[in-house]
Amino acid sequence: MGTIEEAREIFANDRYATVLSGAYIEKIGENYAKCSMRITDDHRNAYGGVMGGSIYTLADFAFAVASNYDKEYATVSVVGQASFMAASKGSILYAEAKLLKDGRNTCFYDVTITDDQDKLIAVVNFSGQHVPRK
Repeated sequence: MGTIEEAREIFANDRYATVLSGAYIEKIGENYAKCSMRITDDHRNAYGGVMGGSIYTLADFAFAVASNYDKEYATVSVVGQASFMAASKGSILYAEAKLLKDGRNTCFYDVTITDDQDKLIAVVNFSGQHVPRK
C-alpha cells in the first residue's frame, strides 16, 4: 500500500471534491478511507443547513479513494443511495468508507458521515463497477 501523501497527490486531480468542496484525505487503508470537509458558508443551503449535495460529494470522494487507491483496476459508482439522518451543528464533516463486499466485477461500500460533534449525519451506500484503467 502506498502512502497517504501519494493518495493525496493522486486525488488532488478530483478537483470538484478537493478544490470546490474542500474534501481532504485523513486516513487510508485497504478498501478504506476517511475524508473530511470543513463546513463553510459555501456548503450551506438557503436555510443555513449543510446542503445535501455537499454531504454526498464528501461521501462520493471517500468511496472513490477507498475503492480506487492502490488498485490495478478503476472503480466507478453505479448506484449511490444517501439517507440523511440529522442536520450538523458542527464545523467539520467526516466520511468513513468501508468495503462491505468485493466481487470480480462489482463492489459494495458503506460510507458513514459524522460531524466533529460525533453526530451521525448521513449514511451513503455505493455499488461500484470495476473497469479497466485507461
